[in-house]
Amino acid sequence: MTREIIQTNRAPQAIGTYSQAVRTGETIYLSGQIPLDPESMEMVDGDMERQIVRVFNNLSAVAEAAGGSLADIVKLNIFLTDLSHFPLVNEVMARYFEQPYPARAAVGVAALPKDAGVEMDGVMELGQ
Repeated sequence: MTREIIQTNRAPQAIGTYSQAVRTGETIYLSGQIPLDPESMEMVDGDMERQIVRVFNNLSAVAEAAGGSLADIVKLNIFLTDLSHFPLVNEVMARYFEQPYPARAAVGVAALPKDAGVEMDGVMELGQ
């Protein structure tokens, strides 16, 4: 099966040895997004809500570059350095997703790149 690399300037450029997303067939694997502003490549200022919004906006940009949208995400992984922010993730997520919601995991972690408080990745399925 061939692989297609997905790339967009509307999301932060990779800060390591990875692609923003990879497509194999109708499945797209979205790399983790942290609250980096795609223009400045700096972390967004502000509270956790603003960080979560930036992450969803980054994921959305990559999903669109792959020919889909957040509605096509079938699995979402959320990594938080403080699990007390989980209710806020749910609140913000409700602005971006409608039922049926994707499968999801939320994991507490000790640290994330660039001292981010949140990171998310996902799997999209197109052609449904």
